[in-house]
Amino acid sequence: MSENLPTTAEIVILGGGVMGASTAYHLCKAGFKKVVLLERESFFGTGATGRCAGGIRHQFNTEINIRLSQLSLRMLDTLEEETGTAAQVRKCGYLFVLTREADVVSFQKTVSLQNRLGVETEWLNREEVRTLAHPCVFEDAIAGSFNAEDGLADPHSVVSAYIDASRHLGACCLTGCNATGIKTRGNKIVNVQTNRGVIETEKVVNACGPWSQVPAKWLGLDLPVQPLRRQWLMTNEIPQFPKSFPFVIDFAASLYFHREGPGILTGMSNPHQPFGEDQNIDTEWENNHVEKAVQRMPLLAEAGIQARQAGLYEMTPDSHPIIGQTPVDGFFLLTGFSGHGFMQGPFCGKLLSELITEGMTKSLDISSLAFDRFEKDQLIQEYNVV
Repeated sequence: MSENLPTTAEIVILGGGVMGASTAYHLCKAGFKKVVLLERESFFGTGATGRCAGGIRHQFNTEINIRLSQLSLRMLDTLEEETGTAAQVRKCGYLFVLTREADVVSFQKTVSLQNRLGVETEWLNREEVRTLAHPCVFEDAIAGSFNAEDGLADPHSVVSAYIDASRHLGACCLTGCNATGIKTRGNKIVNVQTNRGVIETEKVVNACGPWSQVPAKWLGLDLPVQPLRRQWLMTNEIPQFPKSFPFVIDFAASLYFHREGPGILTGMSNPHQPFGEDQNIDTEWENNHVEKAVQRMPLLAEAGIQARQAGLYEMTPDSHPIIGQTPVDGFFLLTGFSGHGFMQGPFCGKLLSELITEGMTKSLDISSLAFDRFEKDQLIQEYNVV
C-alpha cells in the first residue's frame, strides 16, 4: 500500500532522481523534519538519472565544474560509509582522444587548469593514446588527456542510497505522485497541487531535470533549460576485449566507449538533434553511430546489440547548472546540468541544502551558477560536453 500524501511540509522537492534524492537527504541531515519528495514515475531514478551512461569525471574546462566534480566524486567514494549503500564506483579512467589541433590547444589549457586545482589529469602523446585506447583504432590521434580517477558509478545504487537514508531520517518520499501546480499568494509559495491532493508548504525545490521548465512556467519564470535526446547501445559479450579498457571518448565525433559487463556500451551525440522530450530510439542515427563505432573499434563488427536506451540531457545555454533561489520567494532550482548531473548530484544536493538552511553555501561558492546570470549576460561556457 502506498504511503499517504502529507497535507503539510516544510519543503517539497519535485523530482526523484539523483538531485532530488540528494537534496532530501541533506535537508533531513541538516534538521528539516517534514521533507516531502515527489516522483511522478513508478520508481525513483527512472527519468534522466536512470537513462544516463553512469560516467563520472573530473575532466571539465571551467573551475566551477571541476570543483563540483572533485567534491561530488569524493562523496561517491564514501557513499557506503555515509548511507550504507555503495555507489559501485569503478575507476577505469577517462581517456579523451583528440584528433583536431584546435581541441589540442583547448585541452592543454584545460589539463593545466585541472592540475592547478589538484586534479591529476595526464597529458598523453599520440603513441600513448593509441596504446591506451586499444583495441580502438586512432591513426589520426594527435594527443589526449587521461585521468585514472574518472570512471563509472551505478545510478540506481546512488539514488536508492539517498532515498533509503532520507526515509530513515523521516522524509516522505513518494512515487506515482505528479505535481500539477504551485499556488502563490503575493510572491510567496502557499501550496503544491498534485494528482493525489494538496500539500501546504512555503518552499519548493525544482529538481525535475529535463522537465524543469514546467514548474517554472507555473510561476511565470522563463527557465532556460531544454531537453535534448541522447542515446546509447550495449553489445553482447566480447570475450577477447581487454578488462583494463578505459572510458574512451573520440572528442571530435562525440563518440564514446566503455566496458559494461561482458560487452561494450557505446554512444554518439547527434549534433543536429533538436530539443524535445522524445525518448524513442532514432534508428537512422543509431545506424550512423554503429558505422562510426565500428570504424573506431573493428571488434564491434562481430558483436550483436543486447540493449539500447535513449534519455534526455537538460541543457542550458552555457552547459552549466542553475542552482539557487529565484525571484519567487521559496522556489529553488537545482537543474540544467547538461549531461553531468548524475556525477555532480551528490554534492549539489548538499549545496542546495546549505543554501536553503543557512542562506548561503559554505562548501563552495556557486554564485556563478545563479539563475540571474542569463539576464545579466554572465554565462560561463563549458567546452567538454559529450
